[in-house]
Amino acid sequence: MDLLHDLVDLAASRTPDAVALRFGDQDETYQQLRRSSISVARGLLQCGVRRGDRVAVWLPNRPEVVECLLACSRIGAIFVPLHAGLKPRQVAHVLADSEARVLITLDTMSRHLPYLLDLRRTPLDIVLVRQQSDVMHPSNVPAIDYEHLLDSPPSALSRVGIDRDIVAILYTSGSTGRAKGVMVTHLNLVSGARCVSEYLQNTRDDRILAALPLSFDYGLSQVTTAMSVGARAVLTNFSLPLQMLQQVASERITGLAGVPTMWAHLAAADWPSGAVDSLRYITSSGGALHRTLIRQLQARLPHARIFSMYGLTEAFRSTYLPPDELDERPDSIGKAVPNQEVLVLKPDGTRCGPNEVGELVHRGSFVTAGYWRQPELTAARFRPLGTHLTGVPPGEIAVWSGDLVRTDTDGYLYFVGRGDALIKTSGHRVSPGEIEEVIAEVEGVIEGVAVGVPDVVLGQRIAVAIVAAEVDMRELLERVRRHCREQLPSHMMPAELRCVPQIPRNANGKPDRAALTAMLQEATIPMQDARSLAAGGE
Repeated sequence: MDLLHDLVDLAASRTPDAVALRFGDQDETYQQLRRSSISVARGLLQCGVRRGDRVAVWLPNRPEVVECLLACSRIGAIFVPLHAGLKPRQVAHVLADSEARVLITLDTMSRHLPYLLDLRRTPLDIVLVRQQSDVMHPSNVPAIDYEHLLDSPPSALSRVGIDRDIVAILYTSGSTGRAKGVMVTHLNLVSGARCVSEYLQNTRDDRILAALPLSFDYGLSQVTTAMSVGARAVLTNFSLPLQMLQQVASERITGLAGVPTMWAHLAAADWPSGAVDSLRYITSSGGALHRTLIRQLQARLPHARIFSMYGLTEAFRSTYLPPDELDERPDSIGKAVPNQEVLVLKPDGTRCGPNEVGELVHRGSFVTAGYWRQPELTAARFRPLGTHLTGVPPGEIAVWSGDLVRTDTDGYLYFVGRGDALIKTSGHRVSPGEIEEVIAEVEGVIEGVAVGVPDVVLGQRIAVAIVAAEVDMRELLERVRRHCREQLPSHMMPAELRCVPQIPRNANGKPDRAALTAMLQEATIPMQDARSLAAGGE
């Protein structure tokens, strides 16, 4: 039975002086990471954190994020990472929904703390990571320094929990409403790290660039995969393509994970020879790699292996396409990863045949524990497999992805589409309802409906159709855009805002999102296009 922190402790016992984390020009060895996470665990205990309490971490990719994750693992607390780009309203939702006991954030974020604390009904301890010495912290918000956690007096830590206990809650958007928390166990993270390192053939000699947010399961996987083999994780935050490629070269990165949008930007950049020479493999998830982009990456990286993968937060990683199959099956998402099974099922739970479209269903140790305090949603998505599936233990819980797929005659999987209204853009899953809630706050908007329009780079781009009152349309769209920039993170910013006379509806009177998507894609009716106003985000 392994808990998450056992990965670091094992690596520290084998290669204590090997670098575990690199951030900027600072290195933290496995022995140092083990000690710092123990110190933070003691500090959290002194703050009153107990087993099962939630510890929210609102930080960009930094060593403190990893130290907090491991500290929570050691004391049985639950790690709740928040994307650094979230706006205060999204942070407030996660803090309230998770009922976090502690919030760890940068001193530069402290200007938002009065707003966040005003919305709290339960106590919230604030821990600040000092980044700028001249930042003025609000005098009415008590806080302690992160360094205080590290300086906690020595005390014995008892081993807490089993591998099926919750170690993290990762917030992800659904097709409606606000983000919901996915409960992730030690077993999910440990088995996932070992599985991925197996098919990527990772070793302790690898240097993996963790450029994706650690609040994202795919981003966090870069660190846990490195820890599982004693490799080095180089922490960075997504930057301009040239800067990232220079870092790949200077750090001699061997493994790099990205989403299709990131790869599109990198494929168009000039690669330093050092970056081309050092990369052993790249991976892509969060959307399909189109054929042109695959060819561009192959031309840029003639010696690197390209892994096209598919996963969902509720089951971590489901499939991958072996690089040797990429030329023959560029549109495929591959087959199930080692030691997991992916089924394609009809609505009645029976198996689909080749080329028959069905829902992707994942079974195995990656299946998470459901949604945090949302039993109805959990029951809808995490369901027992039918007794008619031979060789499957009766009553075993699997996760129904909501994604429609098919297999070819060789068993390779192909993504067909979503079974719900969820928008998948640039590697993110975005709830239309959360965007629509923000847009409805703008005076002059009668109704706004967000959909995902197919996009060769983003997978889907966010388009919003707006029914407006009798107002100046251009001025209204400018106000909508400004409000979205203030209230939404950049990955949720609409790429298009269009005023339409009415929203198409289905027989139940609800917005017909499929018809609206086709309408926006074809632009066959007169609309006010605000692409230039909404492009770019932050």
